Amino acid sequence: MKKFLGIAVLYFLLSTKVYAAPFFIGQEVKNNFIYDKKIQLSIDGNNWEVIRKNISLDYGIKQKIVAIGRIENNEIMEMIEVYEGVLGGLYISDIDPIITEIVFKDKHDGCYERPEYYLLELYRKGSTHNCMIVSHMDVTKELNYPDSPHGKAAASAYNFWIKKKSLSYPKIMFSAYHGYFSRMSGGTWYEIRHHINPKLLNAPNSKFFSEDKSEYHKTNISQYPKHKITMNKWIAISSEFHKNFEDMTNARNNHKLNLDKYYMEVTKNTKNSNKLTEQLNSLNELYKSGVLTKEEFTKAKKKLLN
Repeated sequence: MKKFLGIAVLYFLLSTKVYAAPFFIGQEVKNNFIYDKKIQLSIDGNNWEVIRKNISLDYGIKQKIVAIGRIENNEIMEMIEVYEGVLGGLYISDIDPIITEIVFKDKHDGCYERPEYYLLELYRKGSTHNCMIVSHMDVTKELNYPDSPHGKAAASAYNFWIKKKSLSYPKIMFSAYHGYFSRMSGGTWYEIRHHINPKLLNAPNSKFFSEDKSEYHKTNISQYPKHKITMNKWIAISSEFHKNFEDMTNARNNHKLNLDKYYMEVTKNTKNSNKLTEQLNSLNELYKSGVLTKEEFTKAKKKLLN
């Protein structure tokens, strides 16, 4: 019975006492999303607002979820959801096994390899875990047929926001999950879920929108090189974010993930792309000024592109 109650509490399925939050639904958020003393996020663009809020205190365990969303031209562009569970103090022997079950044994979701995840990076030792998951999301499915208890709670809040404002949304969004928990760093469990509209990365058009058929699914993406480039950009963004997340949550150095390889590779490719653009522009100026003949220009251009 204790185990059931614990899982229920951690999933917000029981909320016997709800306390007022320094946030309210519909509240405008600009420049910085100050969740608490630790989690403070710089946010780009305007039109951010609070779209979900839960704060509870049950059995001495305080939990808080706040989510914000941004819209442009009546379309969802971005959503960020932050969870904090203050799990120190009492019931440690009961809580830690529950966390392990939620994070590593949930049949719908968790920090373990799943077919729908594009990338999983994980550190785990005992009850300590540091997890980053990068994936794509079938938005229609998650809003209407979510699998997990967390997904159902989130879908309820997001559907209310969408219907109230008559919003449109992309059928596929990029998603990243960031989670850290350790008794050696205070015993507070932090999670951040970040979803963005592919338009923000100038993504190519998609033809397939179900989770398993999407061009961004890891078993399909090799057939779509432009989609793979965009996914790599999202991995780089998520990796840099996770490094900041680790600092904000005071993750111990030996718990941190090695993510440099992901954003360094994209940075290198971006620099190479910028260099090529500069070379092509210079070549074009030489052709326009008459320094190069058309034949010389075509030959030099072909050499650069190859």
